[in-house]
Formats: sequence, C-alpha cells, structure tokens
Amino acid sequence: MFHLKEVPNTIAWCNDQSSWFLKDHSATIQFGQVLVKSLENTNILLLKGALGAGKTSLVKGIAQGLSIKETITSPTFALAHQYLNGDRALFHLDLYRLEEAFEADELFLQEEEIAKQCGGLMVIEWPSRLNIQIDDACRLELKYQSEGGRSIQVIS
Repeated sequence: MFHLKEVPNTIAWCNDQSSWFLKDHSATIQFGQVLVKSLENTNILLLKGALGAGKTSLVKGIAQGLSIKETITSPTFALAHQYLNGDRALFHLDLYRLEEAFEADELFLQEEEIAKQCGGLMVIEWPSRLNIQIDDACRLELKYQSEGGRSIQVIS
C-alpha cells in the first residue's frame, strides 16, 4: 500500500518492508512522523493493538508529521478528537468504549463526513468495534515484543 522513505536508524526492519521493530516510545513517535509522509493518498488508517501497545503514541507522531501543534491525547473518553490546524486535518477516533457496533458505525460516519470535507486523515483505534466494512483503509497492527519494545506491521 505504501513504502516508507527515510526511516530513522532507531527503527529496524523486522523481516521485510512491511514490518518494523520500535524499541521505545520515542521510536513509535518517530515512526508516525515518517509514516504520515507515505499516507498522502490515504484517508483512513486503522490501528489494531492491545491496550497500551502504542496506538496513541503513533498518532502523536502522525500529528507532528502534519505540523499539528496541539497536544495529542487519547480520545478514549471523548471518543473523537479533531485537529484542524496543520498541513492536513487529523481525526482521531478511539472506539474502545463503544460496545454496540451501531454506535461505532454512527460515530465513524459522522466523523468521516467532516474528514472528507476537510481532506483530512482519519485514524481509528479499535476498528474491530465497527460493523462497517472499510475497503480503502490502510491497516496497521502494533504488538508488544517479549524482548521489549513493539512491532508494527502493515496488515493491508
């Protein structure tokens, strides 16, 4: 789907160019900064990963890569945050607390409409809560590694 350019030396390829090892929080943020440069033609990024796997840290890096100056926080309780003042608008959704698929779908559709009008990038944590099939999204999975750090992999 995309190819990362200029990957910092703090980020190591795991086995090919679709999987990387991130040694710490800083590397996760750096990865987001690099990743967003490859997402110019992507409107939706879906993030899969356990609690604390680094999804919001990745979004912080994406925001930095978009020159967004606002503080990036997890939208776990707010469900959605919009950051409109950057090189590109960023819409960050966290569907973790939504137990009913129709609630997640409704929130997604509302935010997607605004994101499309702005030409923004939507980043969605816990996309498994959605009942809607999103075919044109980029999907990443973050996993803890037993040796420390985390891996991130393009899954489609």
